[in-house]
Amino acid sequence: MAEADTARVLASPKFRQLVTERTRFGWVLSGAMLAIYLVFIMLVAFAHGLMATKIGAGVTSLGIVFGLVVIVSAFVLTGIYVARANGRFDDLTRDLNRELGR
Repeated sequence: MAEADTARVLASPKFRQLVTERTRFGWVLSGAMLAIYLVFIMLVAFAHGLMATKIGAGVTSLGIVFGLVVIVSAFVLTGIYVARANGRFDDLTRDLNRELGR
C-alpha cells in the first residue's frame, strides 16, 4: 500500500512542480549568499586599504560594517525563504494533498 502511495505522489505534476520550484529557489538563495560571502572574502584578501578605512572617529572600520552586512544578509535571505515556504510552497503542498485525497 505504501509503495502505491509513493508512486502516486512521485507521478503527480503538482509534486514535481513543488520540488522544482523549491529546489530552484533554494539554489538561487544559496548562490546569493555565496556571492555575498565571496565578495566579502575577496575584499578582505585584496582590498586591505578599503577594509581598514575608519568610520568616524572611533575604531570601527569598513571591514567590520561589511562583516555585519554578511551576517544580516544571511538572516534576510532566511526570512525570504521562510516567507516563500509559508506562502507558495504551502499552497502547492495543500493542492497536492487535495489532489491525492488527504
